[in-house]
Amino acid sequence: MIFSSPMADRNATDTAPRILVVRNDKLGDFMLAWPALACLKAGAPDARISALVPAYTAPLAQLCPWIDEVIVDPGAAAGRQGQRSLLVSLRERRFTAMLTLFSTPRVGWLGWRADIPLRMAPATKWAQLFYNRRVTQRRSRSARPEYHYNVELAEALLVALNRQPTPRPEPPYWPLPPATADAQRRAIANELAIDASRPWLYLHAGSGGSAVNLTPVQYAELAVTIDTRLRGADERRPLWLLTAGPGEEHGAEALAGTLTARGLTAAVLPPRRGLGDFALALAAADLFIAGSTGPLHIAGCLNRPTAGFYPARRSATALRWQTCNEPSRRLAFSPPIEAEELDMGSIDLCAAAASISTFLQTHGSRGHPL
Repeated sequence: MIFSSPMADRNATDTAPRILVVRNDKLGDFMLAWPALACLKAGAPDARISALVPAYTAPLAQLCPWIDEVIVDPGAAAGRQGQRSLLVSLRERRFTAMLTLFSTPRVGWLGWRADIPLRMAPATKWAQLFYNRRVTQRRSRSARPEYHYNVELAEALLVALNRQPTPRPEPPYWPLPPATADAQRRAIANELAIDASRPWLYLHAGSGGSAVNLTPVQYAELAVTIDTRLRGADERRPLWLLTAGPGEEHGAEALAGTLTARGLTAAVLPPRRGLGDFALALAAADLFIAGSTGPLHIAGCLNRPTAGFYPARRSATALRWQTCNEPSRRLAFSPPIEAEELDMGSIDLCAAAASISTFLQTHGSRGHPL
């Protein structure tokens, strides 16, 4: 399935690079590719950038201002015919270059068979044999944020295309007109009959089945402690909006009930019209609280303030999976050094609540720009 921008078609020329960017895994990984996509567009504004993504993230890819065309990857389970159809589609586009941010043998083979002359990927695993340009990064050391590694690959591709990389783009990597966020806030306020002037703290307790996260009990304690601290500081009490991924709705309803029973003002974000609409709804948040999940990284890409909870495992640290919003807009919490790396119960929730409360008191809510 192909989604193309008509404006991009009209602006394309025969001499403009045609770049295929591959990030066909999970939602959070895809959102952390947006800084690299912005880098490519800044360094080669005439380039036509196509993105190969799974059907799940395709609605967000269609909203990305740095992507001209979205190609849906049917995945390894599509079988021989599905792979053949995708290969034919890639060949027809006669790409100048292919940038694979997450390499697998299947994707490397497709790029090679599609006769893409310049194929670049990280120099990891045996899939790199399908690429003629490789960048050594050693991501497993988690020495830098994931999106920094992606930007490094984009800059290397620009150099290989004889383009001069520009200064790195800065957040927001998903820029929206202020009117868009205001419209989202008004719409949600009308749906739920809630006060749009109060601070809105979004809380996403689900994990999507992949991220190590706090338990609902821990999130409830965190929210109650934050609410109590703000009340004691004579700050306006926040409104808690619970969000959920597919299959997590019951948990969000239960957590909202728990918070309401303990005297907080809480509601569940109503179902949205697909992933794209859900993502836009996050633009209304004054703060987004979650584990290292896809929604947290959507909020970061929108440059909304975030508070993330991470395990201490080296492959999943707060540094490696840092949100890509401005540094002053993100908080991160992990188990202490002496704890087990996956022991999220060892995180000091009182200290986390104090940091979040101070952050909110310092920066204010939407009525006081962060």
